[in-house]
Amino acid sequence: MEIDFVVTWVDMNDPKWKKDFAAYSGKIDNKKNEVSEARFRDHGLLKYWFRGVEKFAPWVRKIHFVTCGQHPEWLNLNHPKLQLVNHEDYIPNQFLPVFNSSLIEIYLHKIPNLAEHFVYFNDDFFIIKPITQERFFKNGLPNDIAAFRMNFGLSLWSKCLKNNIRLINKHFDKKEVLERDRDKWYDESYGSRGRLTKQLSFYNKFVTLRTPHNAQPYLKSTFEEVWEKEGQELTAMSRHRFRSPNDYTQELFRTWQICKSNFNSYNTYQNTKMFPLLFKAEKAIKAIKEQSYSLVCINDNEHMRNYEQTMARVEQAFASILPEKSSFEI
Repeated sequence: MEIDFVVTWVDMNDPKWKKDFAAYSGKIDNKKNEVSEARFRDHGLLKYWFRGVEKFAPWVRKIHFVTCGQHPEWLNLNHPKLQLVNHEDYIPNQFLPVFNSSLIEIYLHKIPNLAEHFVYFNDDFFIIKPITQERFFKNGLPNDIAAFRMNFGLSLWSKCLKNNIRLINKHFDKKEVLERDRDKWYDESYGSRGRLTKQLSFYNKFVTLRTPHNAQPYLKSTFEEVWEKEGQELTAMSRHRFRSPNDYTQELFRTWQICKSNFNSYNTYQNTKMFPLLFKAEKAIKAIKEQSYSLVCINDNEHMRNYEQTMARVEQAFASILPEKSSFEI
């Protein structure tokens, strides 16, 4: 099986990016999450993303590095596994420039030469110990957890997840799906994370699914099918250059994949961990040094104090397990 990785990155210090951002938004505003500094700043850790891939997942076929025409100076652009992808290479020109990560994600299937099986990373998702293809795909299908979560729709992101579920309920019957795939939805490996699924067994409609914040395996054909069914809705959303409560997100495609039974039941949380640095910087640093998980997310926040000192310590942790340059570095 050929598996590609897709990773998105932005450098908010790039002059052209700054000019485009100012033309449509005005300025960074840490009171608004959709235009906060944390959403766009580079942590300086990207080289450890590439080192982790080369050392711990050497089986990857291609890495599609998605930016708005930027790249770090140290990146080896001639690496045979690397494909630079500009937004203009796969997103319709009328929707550019774009600063909405959800919009960047809903067009991923349009990336030239993308494999049918791919794993999507944000640039704060890292592989920190050896990982196999079977962590992401088995028998040609993505591994994922099918379980419900609470969603009160208070945040912008939560509202977008509700938008996704509205379309899911339009196309899928919950009782039929759960009866067909009972073993997948009620897998004992989910533990307490499957409790709400059992509690809502009587309810006829889908609610928001659990959304592990980490590297996500996809079938390209899933994106193509969703676009075939709901292209009008997704095209309308594409006018949102910045995040909007009326957006759809990549979770729409993930949930669609699950409802189609195109997945293997897998408790993603068993070897994946998201660390909000605002609250859990010490635990993040410890987990990296001890390689406690296969995958970690080092989640930034615009209100984080001592940002420079914290990120320096996080970098030291990565350097302790990945000290050598990868072939992706000049």
